[in-house]
Amino acid sequence: MAQKYRIYINDNTLFISDVLPEQKEKIQQLEFQDFDLHTFYKKLKNGSKKSYIFLTKNPREIFKKLKKNCEIIKAAGGLVESANGNYLFIFRNKKWDLPKGKLEEGEKMKETAVREVEEECGIKVAKREEKLCKTYHVYPMGTKMVIKKTNWYRMKVKGEPNLIPQKEEGIDQAVWLDKDHVGPVVKNTFPSIMDVLRAGGVL
Repeated sequence: MAQKYRIYINDNTLFISDVLPEQKEKIQQLEFQDFDLHTFYKKLKNGSKKSYIFLTKNPREIFKKLKKNCEIIKAAGGLVESANGNYLFIFRNKKWDLPKGKLEEGEKMKETAVREVEEECGIKVAKREEKLCKTYHVYPMGTKMVIKKTNWYRMKVKGEPNLIPQKEEGIDQAVWLDKDHVGPVVKNTFPSIMDVLRAGGVL
């Protein structure tokens, strides 16, 4: 079965798929021949929330070609649930987020996920469970374009520990929220985080 990719570019979405995704919003089809990610990025308007797609019989092949001219950064993070059934969120760079960070040399993705959660929130992960999903997003770094791949894992902690936000990582706040009180998060977060919350059954 062919793989489908959903890549976020700010609030815009670029799909690589063999079928049109089911969504209400209009989706613009792109041709891959002569496509340049850097040029495409520069043409996107600030604040735009549009959807684009490469409709192809071989999504994996197109994704491989897209990655060729980009720097790939790997990261991992966690959707953490307390014993009370509440979920851990952080507030960083004026947006609600989930704890995550870059893969360090010699680490496995699942190890990175646990380390980042523990460092960014000052807690101890009791159990790392299954991988929920992976997300991709694109941003410029100097003259290069970066594709950042993040693996997300479900995690559990004992009780509901006090949270210590890692201020040096720009985290202003870390909180536990139940499913009925994630409204402020939904209104002010990243599209990729919404994907993780859906995969984890929070939404």
